[in-house]
Amino acid sequence: MALWRKYVTWSNVIPIVGLLTLAVTLVSGAEGAVVLSLVGVVLAASVLAAVHHAEVVARRVGEPYGALILAIAVTVIEVGLILMLMLGGKSGTASLARDTVFAAVMIACNGIVGMSLLFARQPSRMPTFRAESSGAALATVLTLATVTMVLPTFTMTTPGPTFAPAQLGFVAVASLAVWGAFVFTQTGRNRDLFLAEPSLDLADVNNVEAEAALVPSNATAWMSVGLLLAGLVAVVGLAKVATPALEASFTSVGLPHAFVGVVIAMLVLLPESLAAYRTARRGFVQTSLNLAYGSAIASIGLTIPVIAGLSYVLNIVLVLGLDPVHIVLLTLTAIVGVLTVVQGSALRLQGALHLVILASYVFLSAMP
Repeated sequence: MALWRKYVTWSNVIPIVGLLTLAVTLVSGAEGAVVLSLVGVVLAASVLAAVHHAEVVARRVGEPYGALILAIAVTVIEVGLILMLMLGGKSGTASLARDTVFAAVMIACNGIVGMSLLFARQPSRMPTFRAESSGAALATVLTLATVTMVLPTFTMTTPGPTFAPAQLGFVAVASLAVWGAFVFTQTGRNRDLFLAEPSLDLADVNNVEAEAALVPSNATAWMSVGLLLAGLVAVVGLAKVATPALEASFTSVGLPHAFVGVVIAMLVLLPESLAAYRTARRGFVQTSLNLAYGSAIASIGLTIPVIAGLSYVLNIVLVLGLDPVHIVLLTLTAIVGVLTVVQGSALRLQGALHLVILASYVFLSAMP
């Protein structure tokens, strides 16, 4: 294979194209439906490319740090998209952070978990994983989700599903503390509990060599670091340019503004979902669950504090409280999730149940 074919791939080219597109639109001030549609396509491709390069770096670092790096990269993209849409949006943006974060939680805890369990490749009839680490991760997700998105619906200091400034500050600090405690647990003395145990059919020589081939070289990893940074700049900049077209398209098809958060979360978590699927198909269910729960924890524990801080600086109102339908879905997710992870193994049926919960959430978000 020629050298240029090794490096001239879609994931390497897209971040550069994204930066060039951003520069052209900023300099020329180009507008119009066609131009904004092209910007939207480049934006979506830039998100996929950025997460791909984060995944490359994650594979080089190894578990459990790899899942942590990938989750943080996804959160940075998520925060950038939320912020640009909130600054450029005309209406309905007060609840955008809540809608996006909750969508990320539902996709991670139901979509990624359900897919990993349903399609896992393992010699036994039931996919197995470590109940201690998966249970602790799920408990962390549920604690963060309840404190940040359920409590605002019931607090009485301010009207509506919002926090008072002091309450928001406390929740932001508490979220960071919980995220930090989880990271310390995942990478500290309990690190071994988050490492994957491959299934027996991966122990042959061919599969071991295949796993080794998935680890990129140092040069490839550093190149991905640079392209990841370029992709992040392109994503944030293009999101600001594409905001008017995105809002207009949702209005034209009759979708509620809250569905914007669902689309953002789906787009940002798509590459990570594919990575979790491939990992589960290789027999590493624990790694897939690390990706799922780690993404949800980072999405809440990092996004909410950052958005809360920016809301103080930019004087933006945040609506964080969930409506009754979403509280019911979160409660159902908690019950099914606990029953899934408590034994350290799960039936394929439980994976299907998680996917049904996600499908119900997406449908009810499009048609409240």
